[in-house]
Amino acid sequence: MPPPRSPVCNLHRAAMSWLVRVPEAVPNPHASAFRQSATEIGVEKLATSTGASTTLAGLCFNRLGGIAATSRGLLLGAKRGMAIVSDSTSAKEFALAHWLVGGTDGGRLLVRVFDGAAIVRENIAGDVLASITTMQWNGPAKGWDAGVPMDDANSNRRQTIRVGAFASYAQGGMIGFDGPIDLQSHRLYGLPEASPAVLNGAPLLPQSGQPEFAADVSSDPPSLVPEATSLIDVTVSGARAGELAQASLVSPTRLIELDAAVSSNNTVRVMARNISGATVDLAAAKLSVGVMRRRAA
Repeated sequence: MPPPRSPVCNLHRAAMSWLVRVPEAVPNPHASAFRQSATEIGVEKLATSTGASTTLAGLCFNRLGGIAATSRGLLLGAKRGMAIVSDSTSAKEFALAHWLVGGTDGGRLLVRVFDGAAIVRENIAGDVLASITTMQWNGPAKGWDAGVPMDDANSNRRQTIRVGAFASYAQGGMIGFDGPIDLQSHRLYGLPEASPAVLNGAPLLPQSGQPEFAADVSSDPPSLVPEATSLIDVTVSGARAGELAQASLVSPTRLIELDAAVSSNNTVRVMARNISGATVDLAAAKLSVGVMRRRAA
């Protein structure tokens, strides 16, 4: 007997199309959530989404307010959404599926498409089609949302999406259109002949769904007598005061101890201390700095 039908392919497709791909999946958003501030939460691999910008970067945030961690998922407030961003230059067809805590119904599909310059395409017929629901234009959100909530009774929880010929990028996810939703899982499926590339965290969207930030700079610490220290400030875009930071020097440093801390937003201060009993003068080398968001409780 044939394998279970995939959420993407139709019966007329060749046998190879049964082998569905999963380019991106967040099986547990709570476990992937990080705290950007006391009131804002983001999710690794997912772009938080709201507002009415006209650019791809402007509609993909690293965090949003109105999101709270629950015992099994993330509670998205009304009009709050999370999405996966993909390259739709060639991969015009994909599927999205989500699950809410307890298997409850709710949430609506939201899809935005962008041209090659990463500018949103607004209300153009044929840009976004879905398999089991009518997509309607939402002007304030600059996107297409499902005409009805997602539920198993209408067999529309898993949707195949087809984007238009001039859509270079697609942002697809779930939004609490009718009220808060407790999101437990979100997945993107693709066909083997054209599986979409996922762009969250790529240079096009460097701060979308990213819990870690890094920077490399050239460094030439001065000669240090025993117990002496040297300070250097490194710009790390996206870093926030109080987050975890670390530093390493591409040079033998067993006699030099490095400590790092986010001293202010976007700035990491690195302190080099001579822990040996003799004067040490390291050669110039690359200094690498990393910052990690705090996980949401």
